[in-house]
Amino acid sequence: MAVGWPVELVDGDVRLRPLRRRDADAWMALRGRNLAWLERWDATSPEPVRGPRPTFGQFVRALSAQAREGSALPFAIQWQDALVGQLTVSSIQYGSLRSAAIGYWVSQHVAGQGITPTAVALATDHCFNVLGLHRVEVNIRPENGPSLRVVEKLGFRDEGLRERYLHIQGRWCDHRTFALTVEDVPEGLVERWQRRRMRL
Repeated sequence: MAVGWPVELVDGDVRLRPLRRRDADAWMALRGRNLAWLERWDATSPEPVRGPRPTFGQFVRALSAQAREGSALPFAIQWQDALVGQLTVSSIQYGSLRSAAIGYWVSQHVAGQGITPTAVALATDHCFNVLGLHRVEVNIRPENGPSLRVVEKLGFRDEGLRERYLHIQGRWCDHRTFALTVEDVPEGLVERWQRRRMRL
């Protein structure tokens, strides 16, 4: 069972909130405008997809079911009250591992403004402080410069290359894994990120 879900996480103009079915029009329009920006990083299935593609409502229901089960947290990224992207905490595991992975995308028109690092910091602090997890990781294609800058700004540790880690656009692609454990950020990642932004 998910702890503290549904939940909203806020820092300044950046808000993480549950993705909702009523986001359909804004989400579809945003993805459509950003197709060339995002498609080359999108995971795909190595198996042929049979039958109709799921509707946005079915997509949100599936993510919400995972949130209720405690295995994922599907957030919309909102900036100045507008939907600008999505962040999902996935692969939430307890027991002796107590770990999760964070994936995200953001519209090109707001990239580089500190929105994504803030969203990742909010989600990481929630994982550590509310869910009681010990480790959070982010897996990034080596060619994805904007995403690499996110983890660099936040001080995630580079743990090396995972060869042929994820299926993307018809082939198995290498990823670099970046991680933090709760001991790395005793002050909280949002606070550390805010201090760093003041120095930039």
